[in-house]
Amino acid sequence: MHRIAESELILNPRGAVYHLNLKPEELAKTIITVGDPDRVATVSKHFDKMENKFHHREFISHTGWIGKKRISVISTGIGTDNIDIVLNELDALVNIDFATRSIRSNLTQLNIIRIGTAGSLQESIPVDSVVASTHGIGIDNLMNFYRHDQNEEEKQLLHSFVTQTQLHHGLSYPYISGASASLMKYFVTGFTHGITVTCPGFYGPQGRMLRGGLSHPDLIDRLTQFHFGPYKIANFEMETAGIYGLSKIFGHQCLSLSAIVANRIKKEFSTQPGGTMEKLIRNVLQIIEEKIGQAE
Repeated sequence: MHRIAESELILNPRGAVYHLNLKPEELAKTIITVGDPDRVATVSKHFDKMENKFHHREFISHTGWIGKKRISVISTGIGTDNIDIVLNELDALVNIDFATRSIRSNLTQLNIIRIGTAGSLQESIPVDSVVASTHGIGIDNLMNFYRHDQNEEEKQLLHSFVTQTQLHHGLSYPYISGASASLMKYFVTGFTHGITVTCPGFYGPQGRMLRGGLSHPDLIDRLTQFHFGPYKIANFEMETAGIYGLSKIFGHQCLSLSAIVANRIKKEFSTQPGGTMEKLIRNVLQIIEEKIGQAE
């Protein structure tokens, strides 16, 4: 039995995993992740019953019930560096025995749904719509630190992306991972499906120039013009590819949903981002209650 050292899996004085400040019994098997810590309460206000609340740094978690479904909502903060922390600690909570510091023989699979915001990269995807990400393509470098496999379609799609965009020159080599088909099937009506590109920042890495010059001033054009069979790049943001990549390694089911608050082609920004997010949250909670997972 391999024992995981104290320096590798860090537990706080109450025996909770270090960053999320959660114990295994305090986490549900269906999880909503949000970037904004304030959005946790925006989701959990719809719970029929609250079970627990925890807060450490930017990581806020609320666990409660919608009908007979137990749900946790957790803030990740911004970026795939935080996703690396959150996904590893979520997996540790269900698949590592904290008493023996060893991997459990029977592994648990989580359902993880990201609810976030993003910018559209197609004129036809308007502000206040919602994108369900078929794939995440990362230009942020996170998954290049992990051993990860890709299926044949993912390999072909990534090769086409690199060939068409040439974005590997001067940047980290892109990676790709697909969404969970078992979750995606519930998010069809009212959702636009497309590829999401995950960037390592909000300004230069997403083609915004305020006072700093850009090394890739045609970034948006390269992404917008990309196509592979029926696939186009619908949007970009800062977490999806990392969530998809790590979920695949750990064997969890994952889907990323993005409320479109900006259209970078039409230079528009939503006048009602809060209302669009509230509508998305209600829709996701209804789908979870009616269709996803089993009552705990």
